[in-house]
Amino acid sequence: MTNFSSTVKSPVDFQKLTNLSLEVRRDIIKQTGIAASGHPGGSLSVTDILVDLYFHALRHDPKNPKWADRDRLIFSKGHGSPALYSVMALAGYFEREGILTFRQLESPFQGHPDMRRLPGIEMSTGSLGQGLSVGAGCALAAGFDKKDYTTYVVMSDGELNEGQAWEAAAFASFRQLSNLVLIMDMNKYQLTSSTKDILNMDPMDKKWEAFGWAVKSIDGHSHQEIIEALAWAKSPRKQPAVILANTVKGKGVSFMENNNNFHGVAPTKDETGRALKELGTDEKEIQRILGMIK
Repeated sequence: MTNFSSTVKSPVDFQKLTNLSLEVRRDIIKQTGIAASGHPGGSLSVTDILVDLYFHALRHDPKNPKWADRDRLIFSKGHGSPALYSVMALAGYFEREGILTFRQLESPFQGHPDMRRLPGIEMSTGSLGQGLSVGAGCALAAGFDKKDYTTYVVMSDGELNEGQAWEAAAFASFRQLSNLVLIMDMNKYQLTSSTKDILNMDPMDKKWEAFGWAVKSIDGHSHQEIIEALAWAKSPRKQPAVILANTVKGKGVSFMENNNNFHGVAPTKDETGRALKELGTDEKEIQRILGMIK
């Protein structure tokens, strides 16, 4: 059973987490490159958050995805699915090679996660702004069922343009859902421009505090800061917690970093090769992947 502690009391293998993040970033490029479709930028920005959730914080069991006492992970930014698929494959939910069928006809690894087709997916996501509402419902249900699981929600900063997100924020605070943890992947871009240019939500921390949430800002690519923040989020309190994870869109690939052209556009065959080389992929593996691109 995978049952990682959400505290930092025991030693944490940060090198292992770093290596896992590198593998996930390679998988993201492979999936989107082969499919010639997908959202590489936001997948690369959320990678370290997902790695630390699945390999440190979450109480879960890949062999028993419906385990009643599991922690819930609502991946609201469903377009970042290549990162989620890779992390879940590495955790043992499904075969890793299968994710290379990403976005292909009949593949269960669709552009947005489908809970009907894959084990361990708590919610079919892709309609942005809805994840926090579902997460609040899961957290509330835990109390009704007398369960001690934690519900984690991963959202993008662009989703906060949706009024539903703030309705859920108000509800969670009002109901004192201390078993609800929100991690914001704040890569500062959305589909057509920067979040500030479309609808500036700053000061973000003050808004969440005004809604009655405990707030912590971190570097969303520092495994140490992420893990410490996840431990902080579980400390006793009577309010939900939000971690504002400052990230870089396209993190790990030089020509994708802070380049919003890669929000929803896959790398070309040449760019796929360049990105995989930057990420230290073996040359034989690079050629194998390029041979799968039409």
